[in-house]
Amino acid sequence: MLRPNKPEFSGFKLLETSFGGVMPPEEQERLHRTFVRTALIVLCLFGLLFMRLWFLQLVQGEEMQQRSEHNRIRLQDLPPWRGMILDHQGQVLVANRPSYELVVVLEDVGDIPLLAGRLAGLLRLDVQQLTAQLQNGKKAGLHQVRVRTDLAWEEMARVETFQPELPGVLIQVQPKREYRHKGMACHLLGYLGEISDVQLKSGKFPNYKMGDYLGKCGVELAWEKYLRGQRGSRRIEVDAYGRELGQLDSVFPTPGANIFLTLDNRMQREAEACLEGQVGAIVALDPQNGRVLALASSPTFSQEAFERGLTNQEWQRINHDKTHPLENRTLKGQYPPGSTFKIVMAVAGLEEKVITPSTIIFCSGVMPVGNHVFHCWRKGGHGPMNLHRAIVHSCDIYFYEVGRRLGIERINEWSRRFGLGAPTGLNLDKEMPGLAPSPAWKKARFHQPWHEGETILVSIGQGYNLTTPIQMARVVAAIANGGLVYKPYLVEKVESPAGEIFYQARPEVQSRLGASGANLEAVRQALVAAVNDGTAKAARLPHIQVAGKTGTAQVVAIDRDNPKKKREQRKEDHAWFVAYAPADEPQVAVAVLVEHGGHGGSEAAPLARRVINAGLSESKVAQAQ
Repeated sequence: MLRPNKPEFSGFKLLETSFGGVMPPEEQERLHRTFVRTALIVLCLFGLLFMRLWFLQLVQGEEMQQRSEHNRIRLQDLPPWRGMILDHQGQVLVANRPSYELVVVLEDVGDIPLLAGRLAGLLRLDVQQLTAQLQNGKKAGLHQVRVRTDLAWEEMARVETFQPELPGVLIQVQPKREYRHKGMACHLLGYLGEISDVQLKSGKFPNYKMGDYLGKCGVELAWEKYLRGQRGSRRIEVDAYGRELGQLDSVFPTPGANIFLTLDNRMQREAEACLEGQVGAIVALDPQNGRVLALASSPTFSQEAFERGLTNQEWQRINHDKTHPLENRTLKGQYPPGSTFKIVMAVAGLEEKVITPSTIIFCSGVMPVGNHVFHCWRKGGHGPMNLHRAIVHSCDIYFYEVGRRLGIERINEWSRRFGLGAPTGLNLDKEMPGLAPSPAWKKARFHQPWHEGETILVSIGQGYNLTTPIQMARVVAAIANGGLVYKPYLVEKVESPAGEIFYQARPEVQSRLGASGANLEAVRQALVAAVNDGTAKAARLPHIQVAGKTGTAQVVAIDRDNPKKKREQRKEDHAWFVAYAPADEPQVAVAVLVEHGGHGGSEAAPLARRVINAGLSESKVAQAQ
């Protein structure tokens, strides 16, 4: 009996069955080689994949883990709240307020032009300018770029609505400076601005980063290290869009210290009101210690405009303004002191014994010196003059003669005793020194000898003589207090928010005139008479006795053919007035300078009267008397 054959299950038999017939040997061999090659390729790919996984896990594992954590956890800076600035009564002049700022975290942005286009459409920004800002920030290696500050609620709502389409865009709350009285004491207080690349590279600001704000001038700059505070930070968890999901931990920032000024708010306001529409400066000091009571320069500017960033048009307008609104004229304006310098000449003449209070010098109205004839301001002259009457009526001829008797060397010496020709030392911006001329100075500057006619001009505050308003305030303060030249100071104390005192001012006497009490008293009596009966009658107050001296500093010839021109265009004389009050127990020393204001008695003296009246209330006067 025959058994049926068992089926064969070889691969070739299956192939034969599949093709419905017998596969030729050549085809079988080709198929076999293809199968082997494919298997080898697959094995190689799996080998490469294994090697890559091994490299990522073992070699780059720590770096990959850090990158992963960075995408999920972000370190965010917490800028400190800047210290406040207050006047001597504790009234806040400069504080802070919250500002909603839009920033772009550059590492989360894939397509900068696309993002810039979307943001520009939402916030009505210039797309090309925004694109350049982001690209420049990325080239500079910045972590984030501030796009806008002080976002309105509507703008924030639009950004939040389209947040999924704005990768890397965040809205943060940041402290922003708030100047309580817009424009008031702007030169004194200063303003903030973003730190520059030059400042960062200088090494003077080690804890600052690009985008930080710092003081650019005034108190904001001079006391930056106290006002700044210390930054904090926090670690937050973010999603794929960079939106905050939660906070892990934080280090709170330390707020800056508060600055208490010596400023008298009423006097500062009145001084600025006096200068409204004028170009000039007013300085008020406490003659008993050097405290700055008012420091007003005109014209003024807006601090907020500088903090938000000036447009090109705004900067061009300020830069080409002939009145130079950014210049602090109280410290940087250098002017001939005019007849206010006769105070220095009177003390020098008495102390050097070239005159006595009773010395008579006849004023005929003219004084020939060499080939030149010098004139008194009063045509026809004043007649016989002693020191008292010469100060009361501001006789030029009298002081020409005093100057000739003294000589330029002794005039220079006494000018420097009063602190002229050098900065006063007030810790506020870069102060100009003025000029107390001498033969040595002229030789070094012009390589020419000194002439007697130049001494005559210096004797009445003209010629090479240059002073600043704060210097002349200190001159009259030294007369008022008996001969002490104090270093002016503006900051009374620096105090932390917790009440810790970091700095406390102390009056500092820089020099002593060395003049006798009798000679100073003779000058003081003449200054009182100048207000009551002389050239400074416009400074009189009914309840306060004022002592003062007018000054009219010549600049160039007046354009009399065009009387309709503005004063600065006609180049009229500068108007000066220096004073102190009350005369018997001085509490305020004031210097007023009005550029091209004309006569000191008519233009500057009334302004000093207003400032003194604002500073000395009835209670203060009663207490002083």
